[in-house]
Amino acid sequence: MAGHGSATGRLEVGPQPWSLPPQALAEALRSSVSVGLSRSEARRRLRAHGPNALRTVAEPSRWRLLARQFGSPLVLILLIGAAISAVLGEWAEAAIIVVIVGSTAGLGFWQEARASTALGRLRRRLALHARVRRDARELSVPATQLVPGDLLLLSAGNLVPADAVVIEARDFLVVQASLTGESLPVEKRPGPCPADAPLAARGNAIHLGTSVRSGTALALVTATGADTALSTIAARLGAPRDAGGFERGVRDFGALLLRVMLVMVVFVLVVNQWFDRPAVESLLFAVALAVGLSPELLPAIVTVTLARGARDMAAQGVLVRRLEAIENLGSMDVLCTDKTGTLTQGEMTLVSAVDGDGRDCRRVRELAYLNAALETGIANPLDAAIVAAGRAEKLPLSGWRKVDEIPYDFQRRRLTIVAASAQGPLMVTKGAFDQVLSICDRDADDRPLDARRREALGERMRAAAASGLRVLAVASREVEARAAFDAGDETGLRFEGLVCFADPPRHDAGKTLEALARLGIQVKLITGDNRHVAEHLARAVGLDARAVVTGDAMARMSDEALSRQARDSALFAEIDPQQKERIVRALQRGGHAVGYLGDGINDAPALHAADVGISVEGAVDVARETADVVLLRPDLGAIVRGVTDGRRSFANTLKYIRITTSANFGNMISMAAGTLLLPFLPMAAKQILLNNLMSDLPSIVIGGDRVDAAELASPCRWDIPELHRFMVVFGLLSSLFDLLAFALLLRVFDAAQATFQTGWFVFSLLSEIAILMALRTRGAAWRSPPAPWLIGLGAVTALAALSLPLWPQLAQPMGFTPLSASLLGALLALILAYVGCTELAKRYVAMRPARRRSKR
Repeated sequence: MAGHGSATGRLEVGPQPWSLPPQALAEALRSSVSVGLSRSEARRRLRAHGPNALRTVAEPSRWRLLARQFGSPLVLILLIGAAISAVLGEWAEAAIIVVIVGSTAGLGFWQEARASTALGRLRRRLALHARVRRDARELSVPATQLVPGDLLLLSAGNLVPADAVVIEARDFLVVQASLTGESLPVEKRPGPCPADAPLAARGNAIHLGTSVRSGTALALVTATGADTALSTIAARLGAPRDAGGFERGVRDFGALLLRVMLVMVVFVLVVNQWFDRPAVESLLFAVALAVGLSPELLPAIVTVTLARGARDMAAQGVLVRRLEAIENLGSMDVLCTDKTGTLTQGEMTLVSAVDGDGRDCRRVRELAYLNAALETGIANPLDAAIVAAGRAEKLPLSGWRKVDEIPYDFQRRRLTIVAASAQGPLMVTKGAFDQVLSICDRDADDRPLDARRREALGERMRAAAASGLRVLAVASREVEARAAFDAGDETGLRFEGLVCFADPPRHDAGKTLEALARLGIQVKLITGDNRHVAEHLARAVGLDARAVVTGDAMARMSDEALSRQARDSALFAEIDPQQKERIVRALQRGGHAVGYLGDGINDAPALHAADVGISVEGAVDVARETADVVLLRPDLGAIVRGVTDGRRSFANTLKYIRITTSANFGNMISMAAGTLLLPFLPMAAKQILLNNLMSDLPSIVIGGDRVDAAELASPCRWDIPELHRFMVVFGLLSSLFDLLAFALLLRVFDAAQATFQTGWFVFSLLSEIAILMALRTRGAAWRSPPAPWLIGLGAVTALAALSLPLWPQLAQPMGFTPLSASLLGALLALILAYVGCTELAKRYVAMRPARRRSKR
């Protein structure tokens, strides 16, 4: 069996480590249950086995990022065009295409490399850590440094960082749906399993990719990285995520343009051959037309805009784990959140401990302190507040020895400690009032808890909760000495009293909620706390607390009824984890884009279900790793800034898409008309390519453009009908003025071929820059100035267009000739008329603010 090394120095553990008894497994792994590995041995094994990471999560190399820039069909068309031009000896055309491809690929590579570096830093900052025992000391090490033989310490909220076999466990429940599909947590216990047991039946084995729901465990790591069970499905996990609505829209619209472009190129070739025009010249024109009509900057612009948005958001304390999540953040119209640390200050303080009659009681403080100080399960701020208060009061603890623990879970909603002193063992339970009261049959004076007494205790709890205090109940009883206890022993306890905590609302919570409302985002408070506490907080921060939905009421609702109730209610109290996910899905069925902010174990299902999962840097592993966006601090104000930045990125991306698609559509119509109506080509191939290259220059910086306040005030959505309308209206308007330019050049100025091509080159380039400045805003262009970089690049490009025909060294190779002042003035006047008509079309036809729809 296992226990020897291979020729490479790797530890061979054997194929079925779960079939070995704990001690035999430790010997096979050459480890120790009490000491763990030595640090030097851990380093040696790390060199032999490599990092504990799946290959699928490796950061792409710079060469791979560069190669990725040339995988787009649009770029491939450009490269084919360059090859054709080179074969035909047209080196100017080939050089221009190469410059276009190089600038596009270089821009995309630069931005992706910067984004990759930033995400790498984020990944390292948020890297998963694991608690291990090495050299008999407990250490926290990066999960990537785990090796076979490490002794792993796990508790509720941890992600399992490697494959391991449980050596010791206490009420240890693991969620392993990602591997087995089981929806409910599975209990894991020490002890060997049959060697042929399938993965789901290995009751002592835990695996990378699963998470701890409750309890604690000590486990021996048996496999890491590519040797884990998860690695067998790594290809599936490493596959690209399903494209979101925005990605699908960009991809589908690009494919539509590509199909139309190919049809138009074939049409132009056929028409040119019909008119017996030179074959080589016609082919070069078709190639140039294909290049000119291609939205070749679209992938780069999307990357630039999203990467810039991610950097801006990071500067504001919002770290984006996936660039695609920016679109989801911008489209969010409902935010579900817990209250602790977001609406409240997140600093629990113990304010009182009272007996059943409401009198201050030292015994209740001591029992609560004993329970909290000896608890080893889920770390939480309530226990921290009890321990801090107990230490400040110097409450006694030295005479107690922990015997056993019955960990907290979300069904029982209580935690029990059994501790022994000189007087014997004592069971101490604290937790939610109703769940603790249900296991009590008498009070601290040994009086029976009849219905009247129970109602009086309930009234006292509700009064404390209504004043905004978080309340836990404390109970105890003497027990017989034995080594282990379970939830079945939680009966016949004495109700000792209540401990009350304060967590005041954040001073800026109300203003933050108002800011979210101005952004068109509804905030819904979802909490497991008592409804009275939740109602008090909701009123304090300005949420509507009249229509509160409790977990009990929700359990009786159908999905359809819940969808209606979720739409109208802002407050959900006494909610369990599965119900949180159900609320998110109910809102999604109602057509909302839902964000969910959570940091606890019980938030993971809802974070996964939400359109954008949001967590905080200090969240438990499973919550942070599930989230799309991580806040550096639990502050709703950071989400306001993140939403604004997300919408700005979204809006600037849509600007380029709208303007490019309408310009391409208009150019298709104009080129087709010019091919039919003119005795020569409207532009030479090299002129088309140069025009395309120069017109793209201002678009490079459109990702940093200013965005109208109206664009930021409502959730962003990909609206295909609006985009179609925009493309048709402004594309046809562009073609109309192209035809007017044709008529002006031919009929008024009787332009020869060189003058015509030069005049239309200048008109086309200047009009594209002018229309870019006009269409970048829904309002009047003069009321919404562009960003300085956009103005600067636009001005430089316009100056270059006017100067190019005047430089013989450049004009002659390109086939340009100087234009008369009268012709240039007429073309500029036509451009002004074009801009004026565009402003009218914006106002009355194509860019009226769309009515916000509830359906996504």
